[in-house]
Amino acid sequence: MTVLDDGITMAESDDTQWLDDMFERLEKMPVPEGYKVEIVEGAVCMSPQRTVRWRTVFLLIKVLMGRFGEDVNLVSDVRIDFPGHRNGFAPDLVKFRDGATPDARGRRSPKDVEFIAEAVSKDTGFNDCGPKKTAYALAGVPVHLIADPYAGECRLFTQPKDGTYLSDTSIAYGGEVDMTSTPLGLTLKTDDFPRD
Repeated sequence: MTVLDDGITMAESDDTQWLDDMFERLEKMPVPEGYKVEIVEGAVCMSPQRTVRWRTVFLLIKVLMGRFGEDVNLVSDVRIDFPGHRNGFAPDLVKFRDGATPDARGRRSPKDVEFIAEAVSKDTGFNDCGPKKTAYALAGVPVHLIADPYAGECRLFTQPKDGTYLSDTSIAYGGEVDMTSTPLGLTLKTDDFPRD
């Protein structure tokens, strides 16, 4: 295992090479148009990109740009290697801390992540609430939001510690997600979040 300066335990270097090899192979494969590909605990996961997911991500981008300006450091569906065994995720939306930049290989570090949002997909929702949430907590991601269009609710996870989040709050769509005490410093209205 590799331990970064701030104490985050990262995947073994063998995992990084394995992930590089797998993503290189996946890029050469005929992945169906409109599908997102991730590797979760060594398993390749493909999920269709539905309108409901995109609308949710779009609304979150608007809120974050309204709060932090158009130059806010956001990415969507970009590979980030997270702690654990062979975790190459492409989160639905990521906000990096100010000044965070990719490394020489163009990779982003999980230690620079301030916020991750995932919009649940019917086929891979178990990953969002299971291994991905654990990996985000292990990486110390301070704010993790899961928007679930099937349940019509958001779950807000904060205060990561030892691979879990100490705070787990559910908010029904139509309510407000209070993130004023987080690095985001905002309240998210969910009135317009789409359902599936």
